[in-house]
Amino acid sequence: MITGIPPLDILLTKGVYVFAFDFGRYLIAASVTVAIVWMLRRTSLKARKIQAREPTMEEKGREFLQSLQSALVYTFGAAFLIWGTQNGIFQKFDGSFGWGVDLLILAGIVIAHDAYFYWAHRMMHHPKLFKTFHRAHHRSITPTPWAAYSFAVPEAFVMFLFVPIWQFFVPTPGWVMFTWLNFQIIRNAMGHAGFEFFPRWWLSTPLTSWINTTVHHDLHHNGGFNTNYGLYFTWWDKWMGTEHPKYRQRFDEVVNRTRATADEVSQPRPITI
Repeated sequence: MITGIPPLDILLTKGVYVFAFDFGRYLIAASVTVAIVWMLRRTSLKARKIQAREPTMEEKGREFLQSLQSALVYTFGAAFLIWGTQNGIFQKFDGSFGWGVDLLILAGIVIAHDAYFYWAHRMMHHPKLFKTFHRAHHRSITPTPWAAYSFAVPEAFVMFLFVPIWQFFVPTPGWVMFTWLNFQIIRNAMGHAGFEFFPRWWLSTPLTSWINTTVHHDLHHNGGFNTNYGLYFTWWDKWMGTEHPKYRQRFDEVVNRTRATADEVSQPRPITI
């Protein structure tokens, strides 16, 4: 015991490791995505850059610092999560149910998180909540992978809450949680990359059209402020009527550009918030 306050003791003894893991996976996902985009923009695929506008170094720096802040919030939250797990409040499971069941749990956490994200994200767009919770993230009109965790403190707390809610109900093998945490940050970095990775046929087949693209979330940041709330999938946006009406048109326009037309893309109109 250091202070006699269990969550604080956990924070003081394990916090640096929790922070290193969480901020480390953000750094890796964002850095690798930035590097991939940098390389692709030097190939024939350069026209897939979604917006003509280039984000400034100041904007990238702000996204990075806000992501650092979010990682600190997650570290504080994790201390309470560890304490709750040690005291039987949250489900603890160190083994495996077998590959079949484990994979079902992995699919379940992805689907559940997508639903949670959609409704939490949409809630934070309410006029009475937006300024406090979500305005900081939407300062990125032309987002970059560094915006993956670029949240105000209240929004970071809302994003973190999914984990204790899930672990309260579902005993989850460690490798499943580890896999989901890394999948989540990779998809988040991709969604803010400002570059379309998916092939041109992606929205033309029912096998893949329900999986989000970078264009989908980029429209949310620039031109579709009250649309495209989903994270991994387009289900909830379709069901709730919140998908941008020109999403498919915009995707087709981006993936069918050539080098010659890339520089002709009109400058997007910033959203005043």
